[in-house]
Amino acid sequence: MAEVTYYTQEGLDKLKQELQQLKTEGRANIAKAIAEARDKGDLSENAEYDAAKEAQGLHETKIAKLEEVLATARLIDESVLDTSKVLALSYVKIKNKKNNAVMTYQLVSETEADLKSGKISVKSPIAQGLLGKSVGEVAQIEAPAGVLEFEILEISR
Repeated sequence: MAEVTYYTQEGLDKLKQELQQLKTEGRANIAKAIAEARDKGDLSENAEYDAAKEAQGLHETKIAKLEEVLATARLIDESVLDTSKVLALSYVKIKNKKNNAVMTYQLVSETEADLKSGKISVKSPIAQGLLGKSVGEVAQIEAPAGVLEFEILEISR
């Protein structure tokens, strides 16, 4: 059984949109490539045909994996999240104790993670160190450069 993953409404909508695109446009493009390759003659020595069929297999695998992710996806109502401690989908404002840099991250599922937009995976070392902590606590996180200390300044939804 696959692991349940929690998503925001935005993240769940993105997954559904990607799956829809793969099933419609994606499949149509691959069918077209196979038909074009088939029209080029002898299939036993047609590298384009073989490549198109392989691409079709990879495409169908991607669809199957996305369907599996969606089957185990659960939507979290962010309006009822407990903000007394860091949980999945929490926004957490932290301060690096070493250089006093302040950062805000949202802890999201692996597929929603996007560092540029401040979303880190709940499975990342930083998120793992923050989970369950409250405002004022210091999380010690093992990193390749040594132990990092982050003070939790604020938790919100």
